[in-house]
Amino acid sequence: MRNKQTAMTMGILGAIAWLGAASFADVRPHPLFSDGMVLQQGKSVPVWGTADEGENVAVQFQDQKAAAKTENGKWMVRLENLKPGGPYQMMITGNNMVMIDNILVGEVWICSGQSNMQWRVADCNNAQVEIDYANFPEIRLITVPRLVAGKPQAEFSGKWEECNPNTVANFSAVAYYFGRELHQKQNIPVGLIHTSWGGTPAESWTSESCLQKEPDFKPILDRWNERLSNFSVVLDRLEDQYTQWRSAADDAESQGKPVPAAPSIPEDPRRHPWRPSGLYNSMISPLIPYGIQGAIWYQGESNADRAYQYRKLFAAMIQNWRDDWGQGDFPFLFVQLANFITSPPGLAWAELREAQTMAIENLANVGMAVTIDIGDPRNIHPGNKQDVGKRLELAAEKIAYGQDVVYSGPIYESMNVEGNMIRLRFQHVGGGLVSKGGDELKGFAVAGEDQEFRPAQAIIDRDTVVVSSAWVRNPIAVRYAWKDNPECNLYNAEGLPASPFRTDDWPGVTADAK
Repeated sequence: MRNKQTAMTMGILGAIAWLGAASFADVRPHPLFSDGMVLQQGKSVPVWGTADEGENVAVQFQDQKAAAKTENGKWMVRLENLKPGGPYQMMITGNNMVMIDNILVGEVWICSGQSNMQWRVADCNNAQVEIDYANFPEIRLITVPRLVAGKPQAEFSGKWEECNPNTVANFSAVAYYFGRELHQKQNIPVGLIHTSWGGTPAESWTSESCLQKEPDFKPILDRWNERLSNFSVVLDRLEDQYTQWRSAADDAESQGKPVPAAPSIPEDPRRHPWRPSGLYNSMISPLIPYGIQGAIWYQGESNADRAYQYRKLFAAMIQNWRDDWGQGDFPFLFVQLANFITSPPGLAWAELREAQTMAIENLANVGMAVTIDIGDPRNIHPGNKQDVGKRLELAAEKIAYGQDVVYSGPIYESMNVEGNMIRLRFQHVGGGLVSKGGDELKGFAVAGEDQEFRPAQAIIDRDTVVVSSAWVRNPIAVRYAWKDNPECNLYNAEGLPASPFRTDDWPGVTADAK
């Protein structure tokens, strides 16, 4: 009996070992390629994964079949110009076969940033009604777990889900409202890949190689390398402290005395979300080169005290993503910081908005959703994420889909001094400049050679604004909404607010911050 049991056990163990060896050789697609996914229409779409060295892998989808040979344990094929619709099924074959079900083809967008992108539908305005209404099976949602890594990662753990009241509550509100507008207006399936982390700076979302190329980013890397070095010293000290504590604890226990508290373990900077490139490595790199239409981004609060540096950093991050994705200058749409009462009040947020605006001036296919009118002055996380999503989608209509729409509020273009007045011209005037509510224009200030800004009277003259002040005889510069929480009301006829701006380039409060 014992010999029979032993033989049976050995047989089971042998079968397990054989299955383990077989599974190692099995074709395994990247986790993004799983049930319920959305593939990008009309572009070259890579499909990739792992398999045994030299294994031939074939992918069948719609009317296409593509094959590749595994090299260094990896394989990749490309599908071309997929037709929108679904649900479809994908078959991947090699030494084994993998079937992926319930696939849609439509528009795929990366949704990233810090806490205002992370903010859930459940925490925003009219939450329960929005959740109950969220029955959109052709909108698919996937969230990347919040992790930090020192090196680029190949995969992440996540699952595609259909948008419904059970899945949308904890999803990014900005991403969802953007995707809903897109789905309803374009009448096409939408895939939203949410990858954000509250309170994080842009350098965390930028690759190490990109940060190393620019001398202006050296202080960021030096600061963090010093922190890592100091942590190593702290760990060495901690080891000695624990040795002493163990001895003291044993003595106290043997004498019936209270055991002293153990030394506290400091936060490990290697796991901190502010680690440069730490979130790029774990939350962006695993998504590359999944076929996408573009990206939406809501971030900047954590870089406001280094706004001048953000001028280069933000543009570098956008180009970094585009270069690594290898899909050209894909649409990149972002949210300009909303109005907010900072403590203490200052101008850093105004300067960060200016840095953001520079991205639409210097990079192709970049769009900005201005939210200076829909923030909550006392809450850094405004509840109105619906309008944020709508304004991002308007930018997508123009930049991603080439539709003839007014997608932006007025953007400052140029100025002329006319005696004791300054005339301002704008892009994106649309149906004309308006003062919201018919009130007099607010938020304008002018300065002369002394660089002292004083409140100004502003009037709309056709498609221009004329600004003057009784306190400034010879004005040379204008600022509009140039505060962290400004009172301002210049719009176009389509109801989109003008972006804050200044006509001068005098050094700001963050000019020397690194």
